[in-house]
Amino acid sequence: MVAAIGSWLDARSRQSQWMVRIDDLDPPRVVSGAVDDILRTLEGFGLTWDGPVIYQSQRNHRYQEALETLIENDDVFPCFCSRKNLEGARVYPGTCRNRKDQNGRTWRFRVGEGSVEWSDQYAGQQQVHHATELGDFLVRGVEDVFSYHLANVVDDADFGITHVIRGADLIESTGCHILLQRALKFRPIQYGHLPLARSQDGVKLSKQTHALPIEVAEASDCIQRVLEHLDIAAVELDDPAVMLAAAVSRWR
Repeated sequence: MVAAIGSWLDARSRQSQWMVRIDDLDPPRVVSGAVDDILRTLEGFGLTWDGPVIYQSQRNHRYQEALETLIENDDVFPCFCSRKNLEGARVYPGTCRNRKDQNGRTWRFRVGEGSVEWSDQYAGQQQVHHATELGDFLVRGVEDVFSYHLANVVDDADFGITHVIRGADLIESTGCHILLQRALKFRPIQYGHLPLARSQDGVKLSKQTHALPIEVAEASDCIQRVLEHLDIAAVELDDPAVMLAAAVSRWR
């Protein structure tokens, strides 16, 4: 919810649109009813969005077109490695980088040497090294499931996204996204990474770490805690929409 509220406030403070995108690239793994729960929660928190909801599962044709461009320009290579082959590797070790056959299990982006640098709106100057931090990352996985990296870069370009505000755990992913934008000749985007909400022992709060689910009935209390976490001047408890409207003028 930190990323949702922070990105909503950032968009509204610019008098810009805030769009909702559903990451359902692998439909069999999507829990029944989960998407409806997400949208109901956003509405309950007063986080209104602009335009139709974007479902990535409906956009495979665009991701395939982008992949074909990358293949044509030799920016990607087929990979034959299984998860077991790569067990324990911090980044992809380049095993299949120079193979010529085209029938791999997956496709990977060829990162090369050097580093990616950008000025982050909230996290400051960032630098991510290609070989040691990114490695040759996936653009299409097994069973023809496109990667988060490729899908988001194509969506951002297609829908005219100018600012992406998200959690600091995705800073390394931004390096992948900038490399893909350059390879596909998409215009650059302003990124901003917000501090993560953590437990008292420093663990990121998420489903994976068994954090308690967000309840719409507690929306006002949750918004107040998020604003405090983001160092926004105190907003009194009220209807969620009223609290968010007050917070927009205080957004930095």
